Amino acid sequence: MAQLLLVVSLLSIIFPQLFISGVLSRTYTITNKCDYTVWPGILSNAGTAALSTTGFALQKGESKTITAPASWGGRFWGRTLCSQDSTGKFSCVTGDCGSGKLECAGSGATPPATLAEFTLDGYGGRDFYDVSLVDGYNLPLLVVPQGGTGDNCTNTGCAVDLNGVCPSALKVTSEDGTESVACKSACEAFQQPQYCCSGAYGTPDTCKPSSYSEVFKNACPRAYSYAYDDKTSTFTCASSPNYLITFCPSPSTSQKASTDAGAQTQNQEPPQINSTMVYEGALGENSASPSTCTHVLRSQLIAGAIAILPAIWELCQLF
Repeated sequence: MAQLLLVVSLLSIIFPQLFISGVLSRTYTITNKCDYTVWPGILSNAGTAALSTTGFALQKGESKTITAPASWGGRFWGRTLCSQDSTGKFSCVTGDCGSGKLECAGSGATPPATLAEFTLDGYGGRDFYDVSLVDGYNLPLLVVPQGGTGDNCTNTGCAVDLNGVCPSALKVTSEDGTESVACKSACEAFQQPQYCCSGAYGTPDTCKPSSYSEVFKNACPRAYSYAYDDKTSTFTCASSPNYLITFCPSPSTSQKASTDAGAQTQNQEPPQINSTMVYEGALGENSASPSTCTHVLRSQLIAGAIAILPAIWELCQLF
């Protein structure tokens, strides 16, 4: 962990010097279409200024617009089933950031949580964004760019409610055990390197999708399902768009696919890795996420810092 902190600190100093960023601020409009309150959380990337808020409540049907500076990077997620105890400590059953307060104040989401991730004004002046299930799933989430250009500037997300079809080995239930409230990643559930893309499985050639990650991918083809899923899951926009982030958007037609896939894995033991699918890249940037270091590599590639990637990769192999 000490080496990783050193890497992040160095990156925050070096990379602003490597490219000229855009000059336009952006807006994120976050809307809650769920039938219950959602408490969004926000985490800015290392070396990036925090936004005006890092956590707040959205009642059913409410929206909130937040301005982000040029070249901002970070992630959004939704917290659910939140409450405050008699001592004033704030906590949530899913997506909790561990701050003990409504504001996350620099802390990320505890898995499982559906994440919307952004790097503004990255390589070539483009925005890079994705919706990730690498750290598991707790809420349907959709990202819609407004005003951007480019062939890959389009909507992404996971509009399906996966909690009802989550394999039993990955399921997180409510405190009374009556309701499925989140779905873990295989990495979080089993803590094995072949699911976490770590150790001997720390490259695109050795870390393959499992039948568990394919439950996510079949249901939500545009969302990240495991760490090396960049090919179909990273989106880019030019022309400085604004973004809409919606919790619980209209159900997707991929619902049936997710149900079928979920039924096939409900009672399985940890499956063998599927060796027929190969993806390029990596994802994940959370202290609780097993993919932290590879996401540092990915995000800096986006920023155009290709020259020193080999040195960073050497440090990543220490973990």
